[in-house]
Amino acid sequence: MNSNYYKSIQISGLRFWLTLLAVIWLLGSIGLGWIVKSFLIVIGIILITPVLAFMGFRWWLKRNLVVDRCPVCSYESAGINNTQMRCPSCSEPLKVEKGHFLRLTPPGTVDVQAIDVTVKQLED
Repeated sequence: MNSNYYKSIQISGLRFWLTLLAVIWLLGSIGLGWIVKSFLIVIGIILITPVLAFMGFRWWLKRNLVVDRCPVCSYESAGINNTQMRCPSCSEPLKVEKGHFLRLTPPGTVDVQAIDVTVKQLED
């Protein structure tokens, strides 16, 4: 390998930073510091916007994510509040409302829960 090659890479990298520093100093000294300040403000906004967006999304998700059991098969899943979804286990259409899963049924449908009754035979 050529040792001059590595020196040229190091020098060219140093030249870039020195040139950038000289341009910023020159703009600041001739009264165009507002350009530099504007550039730094734009860079700051670009860096802080994703952090604020992530924090806002986490806050929204904490308020709207509901974890509950399906009223039909008791499979626990998650859904977004005030939306409709299907149970991943039994495919029952559900509505997520006020922190709970509710079955979506047509109007006039009566929901009945069956109770198992054991039969006891009496001897005559």
